[in-house]
Amino acid sequence: MLQVPIYLTVFFVLITFTTTALFWWVLKVSKNAEHQPKWSRLFLGGSFLWLGLQAFLSFQGTYYEHLDALPPRIAILGLIPPLMLIVTLFLLPNGKRFIDSLPLPSLTMLHVIRIPVELVLYGLFLAGTIPELMTFAGRNFDILAGLTAPLIVYVGWRPSFRRNLLIGWNVVSLALLLNIVIHALLAAPFPLQQLAFDQPNIAVLYFPFSWLPTYVVPVVLFCHLAALRKLY
Repeated sequence: MLQVPIYLTVFFVLITFTTTALFWWVLKVSKNAEHQPKWSRLFLGGSFLWLGLQAFLSFQGTYYEHLDALPPRIAILGLIPPLMLIVTLFLLPNGKRFIDSLPLPSLTMLHVIRIPVELVLYGLFLAGTIPELMTFAGRNFDILAGLTAPLIVYVGWRPSFRRNLLIGWNVVSLALLLNIVIHALLAAPFPLQQLAFDQPNIAVLYFPFSWLPTYVVPVVLFCHLAALRKLY
């Protein structure tokens, strides 16, 4: 495990399971009452299996060893599978029906999880395991999406400007997410590293912080894409 203050490790584990609980809540209030129990069970079972696999790979040193591999192992074993799942859901008829049954307010409120995530990232910067540019003190403004999510839920359902407001907020918040993902990749100690050579992004290669790119980020990404599909 990474040598960081224990409270950061515990806090991030709680954040990860809170993300799971929030998305489970999104499923529980789904409009598709007939298939809701099935989707809930699949999500919980799949989440715990995936988190367990990522923990195992992290403890085995799969991600922080052989850093010269291209593409990086965390991309092959941690990032691509959830992205392929998201693409599959958007292509299959059952997946589209599943997405369309999810309520916009719940999909939006889930983004509050980005606030504690940003606090953990700042703590990891202070511990010397990620660069400052990955925090709100640097080039990462993702915390704004988390802070504004409750406001959007509150005012975004007024008929006069509901659709345009929600589309705009999701597009901007998605751009903020992509911004930090790109910076995190360019700051990681891989062959394509372009940033932060003095203090690279190594935290996400270790447990439990490997859950951030392999689980938390895909859940947040899916919520944005699902919301935009419904809005369009």
